Amino acid sequence: MESSNLTSVTEFILLGLSSKPELQIYLFLFFLLVYLLILLGNLLIVLLIFLNTCLHTPMYFFLANLSIMETSYTSCVIPQMLGHFLSERKSISFSRCVTQFFTFLFFGISECYILSVMAYDRYIAIRDPLRHSVIMNWGFCGGLAAGCWVGGFIASTVDTVATFQLSFCRENVINHFLCEMPALLHLSCTDTSHVEKVMNVLCIFTLLCPVTFITFSYAHIINVVLHIRSAEGRRKAFSTCSSHLMVVMVLYGTVISLYIRPRSLSSPKYDKIIAMFYIAFTPIFNPLIYSLRNKEVKMALRKLLGKTRDI
Repeated sequence: MESSNLTSVTEFILLGLSSKPELQIYLFLFFLLVYLLILLGNLLIVLLIFLNTCLHTPMYFFLANLSIMETSYTSCVIPQMLGHFLSERKSISFSRCVTQFFTFLFFGISECYILSVMAYDRYIAIRDPLRHSVIMNWGFCGGLAAGCWVGGFIASTVDTVATFQLSFCRENVINHFLCEMPALLHLSCTDTSHVEKVMNVLCIFTLLCPVTFITFSYAHIINVVLHIRSAEGRRKAFSTCSSHLMVVMVLYGTVISLYIRPRSLSSPKYDKIIAMFYIAFTPIFNPLIYSLRNKEVKMALRKLLGKTRDI
């Protein structure tokens, strides 16, 4: 098909989670509560880490970055969803779709990288605790965090440019609640094989490589922990790492199941469920996992609440 015969798409229609009008208000209230919990939980963690000097360590520095990334990529999607629940026309302009696509990937990929950095930090802390502060000095930690943000920016830029070079003609209805690559590829009226190749290469660097690195890090961690003679020492070491490992398993499990699979096996309903899990529910679980299982965070929260009562 000649490009001159293609109709330029200026906006997309998002079908969302449900087309039933009677469910829209209930979905709005539910996801409004979810979004408020995400903001409260993650921003509270950032505030506690910023205010409490006891939490000024590499682990909590990376955790603050993780919370900012989660709050940001959630904010790229849920506010728009809330507006669409209350409106009859669930449209998004082409330029807004590009912006949402880029920012969502940027923060999401950066989070994948920061999780692998957190695994490396835990490995150093358990393997060589006496030299941990020397190895993971603030300059090195700042460089690692910056590398995560820059890596996310580069990968999302490449993916966005490749995807929106495709031609979208006639059909502009996206069976999803956001502008996401699998849904957009179904709408293109041109060959998408080169974009799928770009996506596969990026998945190697943004998903498989970090997962492999995390796996090797925890394999070494388990080996070191098993050689700790003290039962209390082993318990403390496993407790320190288990929270991070839970987050990794939940996030990577859902994202890999969505992006690393044959396109022929994709299903709009399945894609929406998986996307909803890592967009809305994982950012709620993470603050709970890191706070309820972490004595230092709970102590910092009690200290902050104590100061608040004294004012």
